Amino acid sequence: MSEMVKELHVVTLPLSAFGHLMPFFQLSIALAKAKVHVSFISTPRNIERLPKIPPDLQPFINLVPIPFPPLEPDFLPEGAEASFDVPEQQEQQYANLQVAVDLLQTPIKQFIADKMPDWIIADFFTHWVVDIAKEYDVPLAYFSVFSAAACVFFGPPEHLTGATRNGVLPTIQSLTSPPEWITFPSLLALKDYEAVKRLLSWEVNKTGMSLNRRLAKIVSASQVLAIRTCSEIEGDYLEVYKKITGKPVIPTGVLPPDQPGKRAEGEVNSDASMFDWLDKQKPRSVVFVGFGSECMLSKEQVHEIAHGLELSELPFIWGLRKPHSTRSDEVDDFLPLGFVDRTSEKGLVCFGWVPQMEILGHPSIRGSLFHSGWGSVIETLQFGHCLVVLPFMYDQPLNARLLVEKGLAAEVKRNEDGSFSREEIAKSLRLAMVEEEGEQLRSNARKAAAVIGDQKQQHDHYIGAFVNYLKNNVAK
Repeated sequence: MSEMVKELHVVTLPLSAFGHLMPFFQLSIALAKAKVHVSFISTPRNIERLPKIPPDLQPFINLVPIPFPPLEPDFLPEGAEASFDVPEQQEQQYANLQVAVDLLQTPIKQFIADKMPDWIIADFFTHWVVDIAKEYDVPLAYFSVFSAAACVFFGPPEHLTGATRNGVLPTIQSLTSPPEWITFPSLLALKDYEAVKRLLSWEVNKTGMSLNRRLAKIVSASQVLAIRTCSEIEGDYLEVYKKITGKPVIPTGVLPPDQPGKRAEGEVNSDASMFDWLDKQKPRSVVFVGFGSECMLSKEQVHEIAHGLELSELPFIWGLRKPHSTRSDEVDDFLPLGFVDRTSEKGLVCFGWVPQMEILGHPSIRGSLFHSGWGSVIETLQFGHCLVVLPFMYDQPLNARLLVEKGLAAEVKRNEDGSFSREEIAKSLRLAMVEEEGEQLRSNARKAAAVIGDQKQQHDHYIGAFVNYLKNNVAK
């Protein structure tokens, strides 16, 4: 048994999206620290974008680049291997990326056959790995990068496939209240405009399979369901998920990324001016604004956020991704006329990619206005910052409701069509950042930071429990 334990080998198979690649990478790092050998499979460019593996863990992690097979010209933009590379607005090519990912089935099957790992840890998208696991008698684990609350809202496999409704899609109304299997008071529900988008998950797309059916197939076939969360924050939803799936559900801990080290005095890099500006601000006074790499804001939304920041009179640093269609000479037009000049003493707008973790770790930051993606929730809470959430897509609305329910965030109020006003942006920011009524939010965020920031004890315990399960349940 000890020999088998020493040589435990797992394959991790994430979706080609950064909100999935990074949690799977962080899980791989945590497993490697527990002396588990990991083969991390993705496409070459996605692997090149991953952080460097610490030297002491390199013997345990094998990054396996498997390229897409030859594709027709213009099937995907040149070099596109992740959803970040293909704006969701370009629906045809976004669907083509999903088709390309499915074409990895054959080479991945060959890799599994050659290496015969002890476990496959899969994302929801690669439903075909179920058949590969069965053929080679390799146990399958589903690793959810979504919160436990989101998993509960998605429901059990029979709900995802429509079996409980004789194949009939749910109604918008049914998605705007908490699911019947949640038996405690809960805010877990969608707004009408969000429910319309959620219904698309039941529709068969170009790949011939709906997203929900993919998830249902993976969950049904998995021996264990691992979730990137902790019982201190989501213990109630973890229990519900166990009940509705009838499977072992193991929280892996939130897998917080390593906090950045302090910059050396006089250190100069491409972000130097950004940090020079932050260094001049008062401690815990600035709000960081960022909506991630895949959330494309419209010009109208950018203008309302900008005016809201101006109305709030709070210092801010804004990492703003301009639309693909915007030329460099049109950048100023993307923001309200005169906004940069009017706010030059209070705020800083940085176009393009920004080092989010380094910014969040700066002593001048107190809060964050963001989309409530689960990875960003974890990154922000580990520093004890207050949260102002403005969700746009995927699981973000569910995370936003969870955070409000737990007293960890203020959500910007929106109109029935999903639009929002500058006044509500300013109101939510001031509540969370400075007003007396928001002190409980700030206190709760500090308490959450103690849980999430305690990487050594809490998170070693979580990953240890997951590793023990894997070791004790390999195929005989």
